[in-house]
Amino acid sequence: MTREKAPRYAFRPLAEGDLPLLDRWFRQPHVREWWDDPDKGAAEIAGHIDSDSVEPLIAELDGKPIGYIQNYDPHLEDDHPYADQPFGTLGIDLFIGEPALVGKGHGPALMRRLCELLFEEGAPRVVADPDPRNVRAVRAYEKAGLLPLGERRSRYGHVLLMASDAPGGEDDI
Repeated sequence: MTREKAPRYAFRPLAEGDLPLLDRWFRQPHVREWWDDPDKGAAEIAGHIDSDSVEPLIAELDGKPIGYIQNYDPHLEDDHPYADQPFGTLGIDLFIGEPALVGKGHGPALMRRLCELLFEEGAPRVVADPDPRNVRAVRAYEKAGLLPLGERRSRYGHVLLMASDAPGGEDDI
């Protein structure tokens, strides 16, 4: 009997050379449904390559790019709608770009892994803000351990703010 090896997830910084791939992903129907205009998506993210407040990353599965993930500090932007969260909180956003890999559990696994890394780096809380109608995303964040804090209206539209606190943190949800 052979034992399947567990998938290996990794993150690497987004580079200029990734922009055509990112553009292709933004044009996929499952991404286009919930993310920005595909004609602007990759260009807007490219603006974050040297950002202090947003860390854009390519998510990899066994060394192959499968999606986009970013983390950001809401306290580094003026009037950010999540600046009411504990200082040091980081937000995350992601999508699986490859259509054949959607619905296979990679999203929750990537989120869990990124949350672990962010907690190891000292973040007390990680938040995400899916559209509450995006049941697939809400369920993926729940599987990754994020709990709903409540719905909000913000400059990002109607969102469900979800959070996970660092293990042993004072502000456990």
